[in-house]
Amino acid sequence: MVNTDKSNGYEEIAPIYIAGRWQNHTGVGASEVADWSRSLPHGATVLDLGCGPGVPISETLIERGFNVFGVDASARMVAAFKASFATVPVECAAVEDSNFFGREFDAVVAWGLFFLLAAETQHKLIAKVAAVLPRGGRFLFTAPSEICTWADGMTDQTSVSLGHQAYQATLESQGLSLAGTCRSVGDNYYYFAIRT
Repeated sequence: MVNTDKSNGYEEIAPIYIAGRWQNHTGVGASEVADWSRSLPHGATVLDLGCGPGVPISETLIERGFNVFGVDASARMVAAFKASFATVPVECAAVEDSNFFGREFDAVVAWGLFFLLAAETQHKLIAKVAAVLPRGGRFLFTAPSEICTWADGMTDQTSVSLGHQAYQATLESQGLSLAGTCRSVGDNYYYFAIRT
């Protein structure tokens, strides 16, 4: 049976997810994204892939004066995003299906998204991201450094990490240089890449 839920189970649990996000606006990832955003030009355009309700990642970027665009496959998440950030462009689409607003971005962030996608889709998404970044454009995403699979804690669907070496090789094959990595509180692993 083909899975037609492009939100990977997040549309079904959206009310629970949204309620949890709104309880902590300075949630996991906010400080790392804020630090990363210091490398971006003032007023930069940033694409938030898998933006969910916009809290805390898009919110962090908007508060810092960036022009944010969001994409998420869950209609409920997008509705919550629009309710909070009415003037921010957001598209309800799977990242693999979106045309990313038909434009370039100074930066792309994909916090907590990559490992929700099939391995082949992850490789293709890196290529899509590279295509919308100009030379010097920045890309931040999270995924475990290890090669592993596990059941997502909220949806029970299978999550897949390709591992550090595979992510680095795919980035490099698409003209992106891995500028650094870090592991944060909560054991989230961040990849920081630059378009070369």
